[in-house]
Amino acid sequence: MVQSPDLPTPLSPPLHPGTLEPAGPADLAPLFPMELIMQEVSQDRWIDIPDPVREMYRMWRPTPLIRATGLEKALGTPAKIFYKYEGVSPVGSHKPNTAVAQAYYNKIEGTKRIVTETGAGQWGSALSYACQQFGIEAKVYMVKASYDQKPYRKSMMQTWGGTVTPSPSEETEAGRSILAGDPNSPGSLGIAISEAVEVAAQNDDTKYSLGSVLNHVLMHQTVIGQEAILQMEMADAYPDIVIGCAGGGSNLAGISFPFIADKLAGKTNTRFIAVEPEASPSLTKGEFT
Repeated sequence: MVQSPDLPTPLSPPLHPGTLEPAGPADLAPLFPMELIMQEVSQDRWIDIPDPVREMYRMWRPTPLIRATGLEKALGTPAKIFYKYEGVSPVGSHKPNTAVAQAYYNKIEGTKRIVTETGAGQWGSALSYACQQFGIEAKVYMVKASYDQKPYRKSMMQTWGGTVTPSPSEETEAGRSILAGDPNSPGSLGIAISEAVEVAAQNDDTKYSLGSVLNHVLMHQTVIGQEAILQMEMADAYPDIVIGCAGGGSNLAGISFPFIADKLAGKTNTRFIAVEPEASPSLTKGEFT
């Protein structure tokens, strides 16, 4: 499901970071397969899920919608509280919903290797898993602080065949530049992204993959909300409020976008709440540029 057709006015186009002009497919081609680029700019309301992706989803989808009766009792509330549990996926998060789709589209375009970044490791795990299913090499730059703190997540990526490098590293110009200024840098997601993008841009057989933020990623995640709507119908209920945690946006978009489409169409009056970490409040304190 694509959200763009439901908006009353089109969104402004993303800008090329170098020229600050609207970015087009040619700007994205070194990093992404063309099918994902087309999804990124699509104005179609629906895009079919390919059968190979559907077959992989069958291993854990549909995910359960659970009524939190214990929480209702503890709060003493008359409200019905439901939560959609994505932890039943092979890697324990919602991330494979897009990792599998991205690996598939890269496979049919002939990509030999996908490079990405990861912070805590959920996205790196999901992409390593997806790449293994489609016979693609996975290269993950993991924020160094997390690389040191989370050895088991690193092991998960390696179990699925992913190559994991702590970032910043000596493998890229971006990494070497950071280390020259701070040899003990703990790294950051921005640094890891810079390393991954550099590797993809410099190798014709390698593409870059992102686990949040981009339109096609958010679209892949809307399978969560689509399922939730049908499950709510089975429970003879419809949400007055939809709440989701927001970092890069894929989790929030996944659960909320299908419900938002109903509200934009004038069918419902649901309220939507994004919950973000106080340490990095991009929505409430960030600057829109």
